[in-house]
Amino acid sequence: MLFLIQKDDLNKYLESSKVVNYNYPEIQEKARELASDQGQIETVKDIYHFVRDEIDHSLDIGSCQVTCRASEVLKEGHGLCFAKSNLLAALLRFMGIPTGFCYQTLTHEEGFVLHGLNAVSLDGKWFRLDARGNRADVDAQFSMERESLAFYPTVEGEKDYPYIFSQPDKRILKIIGESKSPEEVMKTLPIFLTW
Repeated sequence: MLFLIQKDDLNKYLESSKVVNYNYPEIQEKARELASDQGQIETVKDIYHFVRDEIDHSLDIGSCQVTCRASEVLKEGHGLCFAKSNLLAALLRFMGIPTGFCYQTLTHEEGFVLHGLNAVSLDGKWFRLDARGNRADVDAQFSMERESLAFYPTVEGEKDYPYIFSQPDKRILKIIGESKSPEEVMKTLPIFLTW
């Protein structure tokens, strides 16, 4: 398992922002609806399952629409991995659970592309969750003991970045904001993470 490195002060992982916009009533209402009375771990698990299973991955459903802000992803019901990670972060941060952003470089079609996921802090320990959405070749699960992500680097050139960022990568947000379709996002995404 990868040793994770927290890049910012823990309080930064609780902040609302333009894309992690849990100040929206719809985000707050959904977070409260999903919150478990069995404690924080069950709340994280339930919110994770909601984003993974009930919010579609844009490419899986053939959507032509690009979503980014958490409120937009919740409203439209779909997003790319980066958008889904914004929603997961917003829902969990509203519940007072520190949540960050992590990245991988993975093989995509003829080359490489960045993939986004989250890290959550519970009981003083970070663990990664990937709410990309499962399919026949993807089986990400909630686990605090044994990491179970959608993808792992397995071929030369792929990379698992150990850093947990408090905000999404600005280059990715810019590309998403300027792209007309999910396919355009995928074609223009950077290959490697820089910070």
